[in-house]
Amino acid sequence: MKRRTYLTATLLGAALASTPARADDDRIVVGFATAESGFMQAYDKPAQDAAMIRIKEINDAGGLLGKQIEVVNADTKTDRAEGAKAGLSVIDQGADLVVVSCDYDFGAPAALTAESAGLVSFFLCAESIKAGIQGVGPHSFSASVLAAVQGATMAQWSYEKKGARSYYRLLDTWTEYNKGICDGFDWALPQLADATLVGEDTFKNEDASIAAQITRIKSLPEEPDAIMLCTMMPGAVSAIKQIRAAGINSMILNGSGVDGSYWLSAVPDLSNFFVPVQGSIYGDDPNADVTAFNAAYKEATGGDPSTQYVYPGYVLIDVWAKAVERAGTTDADAVVAELEKMNEEPTLFGPRTFSSEIHHQNKARYLIVETTNGKPGVVDEWTIPEAIPVADLMK
Repeated sequence: MKRRTYLTATLLGAALASTPARADDDRIVVGFATAESGFMQAYDKPAQDAAMIRIKEINDAGGLLGKQIEVVNADTKTDRAEGAKAGLSVIDQGADLVVVSCDYDFGAPAALTAESAGLVSFFLCAESIKAGIQGVGPHSFSASVLAAVQGATMAQWSYEKKGARSYYRLLDTWTEYNKGICDGFDWALPQLADATLVGEDTFKNEDASIAAQITRIKSLPEEPDAIMLCTMMPGAVSAIKQIRAAGINSMILNGSGVDGSYWLSAVPDLSNFFVPVQGSIYGDDPNADVTAFNAAYKEATGGDPSTQYVYPGYVLIDVWAKAVERAGTTDADAVVAELEKMNEEPTLFGPRTFSSEIHHQNKARYLIVETTNGKPGVVDEWTIPEAIPVADLMK
């Protein structure tokens, strides 16, 4: 996507004209230009709730730079054009930090507005390399882990730990996130000595049927050991259901976008299904601090975390606030400089590293969640041995 895909010259001019002064402000404002309606709400709302927990912790401890963090909101309505308007809205309300939707495609309009206004933006949990320097600009970050790391993790883990050797690659071409999962898989697979790609296909998230793709899988001489399914909600449920209904029992590997038990009733007794997660929502995380956070989240919201995408929302406020404290200001360039110094910065959900080359995580430890008879739970963990090079991420 080109840098100005979603913004007209009028919107850019308005963003620049409305940018408030930062250095002498007597308040610190975090603006959420996120989805309060539409399907992206299922991703944005949990992460935003986690961000609010961290903001409250900071405020209760005395604030940031001696000031209480204030919050302003604008609804993107899961619409790209509305996303740009939402970005302008929170900027008009004095945002020092603009927090945008979890997905690159839906968060980019607001992030581009922030970039044009010279402000730091953080995607709630976007996992495309474009959700940062490469697609938005030098003031844009994501607190989550790249989709490519998820695809690489699942390829390596299934090969080493489950003995998979034959793979079928099935890509949902709808979003950059989906493409990123398969990009990481493509990077990792040639490194696995006797692993073979026995076929590949594509579909679209809104496709009611993937019968043709399933026919091609069933036409193979042998059922593949694993299907690398690169997709996300809402279409993921239909694809998984159709694969199993066709009698295909191969391991299904996916990215973190399908973590959560909220959809499993649509595929009763689903088994042999695996996803990587940054932390477990199922009460079995090996880190007791994550389990304690899950309890705090339930106390704050009235419900358990629904997906691992809760966690990056907490992380983004944590690392941004640390950078502000170290910079002694909310000035965007100064904050970016401090963020880019972070190397293996400890957070509740694993270390975070940023640099002048990449504002994302291209290596991370993942827990592996297996669903058996409709019940998900942690069965293992995996860390890819080397970071995925930026050049490979941009292919």
